[in-house]
Amino acid sequence: MDIGQRFARNLKKIRRLRQLSQERLAHQAGLDRSYISSLERLKYSPTLETITLLSRALDIDDLDLLKPESELILPPLT
Repeated sequence: MDIGQRFARNLKKIRRLRQLSQERLAHQAGLDRSYISSLERLKYSPTLETITLLSRALDIDDLDLLKPESELILPPLT
């Protein structure tokens, strides 16, 4: 699995674990909902700035969006 696939899978998985819709995540990150959908479907690749915006909105470390699933340990919701 390449890093783009990892990012897309982790984004969707973490978003769902946080019980956020694409629309809510987009709002919290200051992005468009259709862009979130496109990222999860691998239509677009995120910039480093986008990864930072999403990780802040999800309350995770930036690198969590890029880690292999076996290394992904999420902090509890605050």
